[in-house]
Amino acid sequence: MVEKNLKILPKFSDNSSFIYIEKAVIEKRDSAIVTFLDGAEIAIPAATINVLFLGPGTNITHGAMVALADAGTSVVWTGAEGQKFYASGIGKSRANTNLMRQVLSWSTDASRLAVVRRMYELRFHETLSDDLTLQQIRGKEGARVRDSYAAASREYGVEWLGRRYSRDKWNASDPINRALSAGASCLYGICHSAIVSVGYSPGIGFIHVGKQLSFVYDVADFYKAELLIPCAFQIVGANVRSVESEVRKIIRERARELKLLDRVIKDLNGLFLSTATSTSEFDELDTVGALLDSEGLVPGGINYAGDDDKEGSS
Repeated sequence: MVEKNLKILPKFSDNSSFIYIEKAVIEKRDSAIVTFLDGAEIAIPAATINVLFLGPGTNITHGAMVALADAGTSVVWTGAEGQKFYASGIGKSRANTNLMRQVLSWSTDASRLAVVRRMYELRFHETLSDDLTLQQIRGKEGARVRDSYAAASREYGVEWLGRRYSRDKWNASDPINRALSAGASCLYGICHSAIVSVGYSPGIGFIHVGKQLSFVYDVADFYKAELLIPCAFQIVGANVRSVESEVRKIIRERARELKLLDRVIKDLNGLFLSTATSTSEFDELDTVGALLDSEGLVPGGINYAGDDDKEGSS
C-alpha cells in the first residue's frame, strides 16, 4: 500500500480544487460520493476533491463523510454560495503548515509589518513605496474608501451620509447602511470558508485584532471596494423592497462571476508564501509526528532514551 504524504494540506492547483453542492442528498458508493439532485445521480471520486462546500438543503450520510475523511477532503458547511460560514471539518492531512506560516509571520514586528503592507497592496492593486509609513498608508486607504463610496453614490444616485449603523437598532439605519452591513456579512462568510479550508486561522489578524474573526475582516477588506460597495449602492438605487435580501443575492452572483473563493485562496497563499519568515523547518519534517526540541524540531516516532532506558518508548 502506498503511504500518503500527510505533511501539507491539499493544494488547490491539484484535482478539482473545490465543489459546491446544495439541495441534494449525498451518499457513499465504493470510493466515491454520489449526489442525488433533481432526479439526476452524479458520482464524484472523493479523492479528486480538496474541499467540499455544503450549501442549504444538503443531506450527507455518515458513510459519505467517512469516504471524504479517508480521501483527505475538507468539508465546509455554508449558506447559499458560501455567503455564510457555519462549520468545517478538517481533511485527513491535519497538517498545520499554513497555520505555522501565519503564526510565524505574526510573531515579529518586522514580519507582521511586511504582511500588513502586502495586505494594503492587495487593496490598492499596486506596490507601495518603502518610504510610506503605516500611518500614511492608513490615510491613503481611508481616502480610497471615501472615494469608492462617493463614486458609487454618484453612479447609482444614492445619498451617502457616512457609515452609520447600530446592531441594536437595525431598522433605524438608512437603507444603504443596512445593505452594506448585510452584504459585509455575506463577504465575511465567503472569506471565512476560504480561510479555514486551506488551514489558516480566522482569529490571527494582522490589521484587525482582538476578535475571533480578525483575519476574516482583514481578508474581506481586499474585496470591499470592488464587490461590496458597488453591489450595495446598486441595490439601494433600484428602490427594492428588501435591500438585505437583494444585496445577498447580487453578492452571491457577483462572487460566482469573480470566482471569489479561488481568488481568496490565491491571495492568501501569496500573502504568506512571499513573507520573509520561512517554514522550511516545518515543511521538511513530517510535522504530523514532529517533536519540539531546544534547537528546533526533531522527527517523532523515535525512542530518544539511552541504551539503559528503553521504557516508555513511543
